[in-house]
Amino acid sequence: MERTADRVESRRGIAAGGNWIVDRIKTVDALPGRGMLANSLCETRSPGGAPANVLADLARLQAPFPLAGVGRIGDDADGRFILERFAAHGVDLAALTLDPTAPTAYTDVMTETASGARTFFHHRGANARFAPEDIPFDRLSCRIFHLGYLLLLDAMDRPDPDCGTVAARALRTLRQRGIKTSVDVVSEESDRFRTLVPPALPHVDYLILNEIEAGRITGRRVRRADDTLDACELAAAMDALGNMGNMEVLAVHLPEGACVQDRRGRRQSVGSLKLPDGFIVSSVGAGDAFCAGMLYGLHEGWDAVAAADLACCCAAASLAAPGASEGIPPLSGVVALGARWPRRPPPLS
Repeated sequence: MERTADRVESRRGIAAGGNWIVDRIKTVDALPGRGMLANSLCETRSPGGAPANVLADLARLQAPFPLAGVGRIGDDADGRFILERFAAHGVDLAALTLDPTAPTAYTDVMTETASGARTFFHHRGANARFAPEDIPFDRLSCRIFHLGYLLLLDAMDRPDPDCGTVAARALRTLRQRGIKTSVDVVSEESDRFRTLVPPALPHVDYLILNEIEAGRITGRRVRRADDTLDACELAAAMDALGNMGNMEVLAVHLPEGACVQDRRGRRQSVGSLKLPDGFIVSSVGAGDAFCAGMLYGLHEGWDAVAAADLACCCAAASLAAPGASEGIPPLSGVVALGARWPRRPPPLS
């Protein structure tokens, strides 16, 4: 009988499925209060969402393995924009369904010019209908399938009698096919984290998320009132997440750097880059850039710390452009960026 490890090693490539979005990125002079006015300084359009950003980043890194997209988009101008952009990246879009009855999802991203802080106004569109039936399980040849974002995929977030959520059932099916699974979640102001995310974790190999999301899933307050990191609370949150599943790698990214933990609970961290004044144009897509770096390293057999170091450099590179992926250079450029700037102390000693 063929072992699961053998089936994984015989596979190659990364497929990403979930939220396909067109981001309409508006740079504004300030994020205004309710009823107040801000001035829009410029506007750009780019694909967004977990699969789009991760695949675009991997393509820009010149990943030496196949890339494929899975999901739903509208049969409209925004949908055609996505198809054209990713065809140019060389991404296989055979499993990207055109939905004639729903628009392509979009997000108005308001980015404050001075700080890079952003606010999102999102329309779910065709993404709300993305379901396991849209995933060609038996035809996938990838080594890793990345699903994102939980909490922003209505059909996937529905209850399931066997696995808790429909997303959890889809992840279980992927693993049964010998595919490593990776998951990211969306940052939102809600109490849904502790209901919708834990059912998926027993079926996840690589969980990649930020410290706020880790805290909300576990009920830990990882940042103090003054926004400084509470390292003890972050460590406790990572332990709690590890106990919710059997993840091969848990990676938490935060402004101070990244922390990784294996299924035995062994934890290490790396510091983020100290970037010069004026380097940061926008933080749109930085989390997905981190995710792309992690997945690149994990696919290529790097240890988790080396993958996290690359991921921090990818996230830093993404900050230099207004869109989610435009700042990502080929791998050699990301490595050079990491060598150019000093590091912050690791978040967890």
